[in-house]
Amino acid sequence: MWRKQLTIGVLLSLCIFVGHALAQKNELSGIIGRQFISDQIIPTSTSTDNLLRFGNGLSFEGNIARRVMEGQLLAVSVELPVVFNVDEDVHTHDNPVSPGYKAFFVTPAARLNVFPQTAVSPWVSVGGGFSHFNGSATQFGPKTGTTNGVFQIGGGLDVTLYRKFSLRGELRDFWSGVPKLNVSTNQTRQHNLFVGGGVVWHF
Repeated sequence: MWRKQLTIGVLLSLCIFVGHALAQKNELSGIIGRQFISDQIIPTSTSTDNLLRFGNGLSFEGNIARRVMEGQLLAVSVELPVVFNVDEDVHTHDNPVSPGYKAFFVTPAARLNVFPQTAVSPWVSVGGGFSHFNGSATQFGPKTGTTNGVFQIGGGLDVTLYRKFSLRGELRDFWSGVPKLNVSTNQTRQHNLFVGGGVVWHF
């Protein structure tokens, strides 16, 4: 009987310890940066410059994550990065005035940190979710919205700043469908490359 009671006591203590440890493995981050998108060809254009060009859209990321496994060498977290591109300029040679569009990406992901218990920890992230675009590529064209699936892969570096705070630099590629821009290009999907930096709060 005492062995059963001891076993139950040990298991309860272990559960309480693990629950407390996991409670300290959450993080909330805020990142600011830019998105970069490659030029796309407009097959129907008669201009010698038949490219649809994109600006470097100012973007913000909010990210909440929870560490689910940790060792001396590697740590695994589940994260939810949400990136909002507030103003992506688009223009052509024939239409230099850019109306632009807005976009956001939501991609639940798994993140792998290397040397998670040191002051400097590189990481990689892989996930997928959805994206939404709203805008137009012609000055007087109506705004159109579209939602589609997106695959996300990224990497970055976390540097401990002070106690529960760290600095983060990152690069994420959101491979998504293309927005409806009233201009037909030769692409059905595009790479939305987000480069940014910010602060992480660990709690």
